[in-house]
Amino acid sequence: MNPAREVNRVFVCSCFGVTEEQVRRHAEAGACTPRQIASACKAGTDCGGCVRRIQALLGRGDCPRRRLIDEGEPPLTAKLPEAA
Repeated sequence: MNPAREVNRVFVCSCFGVTEEQVRRHAEAGACTPRQIASACKAGTDCGGCVRRIQALLGRGDCPRRRLIDEGEPPLTAKLPEAA
C-alpha cells in the first residue's frame, strides 16, 4: 500500500474500518443518508457512534438521488460501489 495514502486515512467507523474517503465515494455514487451509507458499507450499524460523523460528512448539500427524482428518473438505478 502507498504510505502517503495510509497517513491520510481517517476512520469514520472503527467497528467496520470505514474511512471518510469511502463515505464520500458512496455519497458521490448517490447515498444521501446515513441509512444509505449503512446499506452500502455497514458504517453506523454496530455501535452507532459514527452516525453523527456520517451525517456531518453528508452535510445538507446536493443529493444525486433527489436530483434524479426531480428529473423524473428512477433513483435507485445507480449501483453503489462495494465496500473496500
